[in-house]
Amino acid sequence: MPATPIKLYRSIISGHAHRAELFLSLLDLQYETIDIDLRAGQQKSEEFLKLNPFGQVPVIDDGGTVVSDSNAILVYLAHKYGGEQWLPRDPVGASNVQRWLSVASGEIAFGPGLARIGKQFGRPVNMEAAADLAHRLFKLMESHLQARNYLAAGHPTIADIAAYSYIARAPEGDVSLQEYPALRAWLRRIEGLPRFLPMIELVKPAASAA
Repeated sequence: MPATPIKLYRSIISGHAHRAELFLSLLDLQYETIDIDLRAGQQKSEEFLKLNPFGQVPVIDDGGTVVSDSNAILVYLAHKYGGEQWLPRDPVGASNVQRWLSVASGEIAFGPGLARIGKQFGRPVNMEAAADLAHRLFKLMESHLQARNYLAAGHPTIADIAAYSYIARAPEGDVSLQEYPALRAWLRRIEGLPRFLPMIELVKPAASAA
């Protein structure tokens, strides 16, 4: 356990920040949050750029060790506090996790993640292309998850944590999950983990008809 609480610089609307905070919670680590106002451009302030020159959240400060980039944070926390369950050390297991970390930075970020940015924050986004990429990814994941419970191993790893947030919030970018029962079951398995921490909902689901 860390000697002092880990500082997490975050925005509650960021899926990248959520994956870092979710993993901190799953590991039952003490942490304190420092909220960065992305709309006001606080991530580009001189003070914040000293922590992350790329001007992006999340960033953690673990007793003076500063780590930025959400996937790098997952790797750091897994190595230091999580053990091999979360990040296997063997070549095959490690490569399986890395494959999905790359998907999280690629297809997930530019598919459901980008569609959400366009819909919720009014950014200039090719919504059709983002939604098309999301559905191509979801079809692949649907097939992948029909034969297994988790993405990279027989148990949850940081691959699942990296992939969860933007997929769970895909409907906020008008990308439906209804056609993908295995993918939705995987989301529920992540949400059933001890100390699971949900991401803020920007759009509440419509009430069911009576």
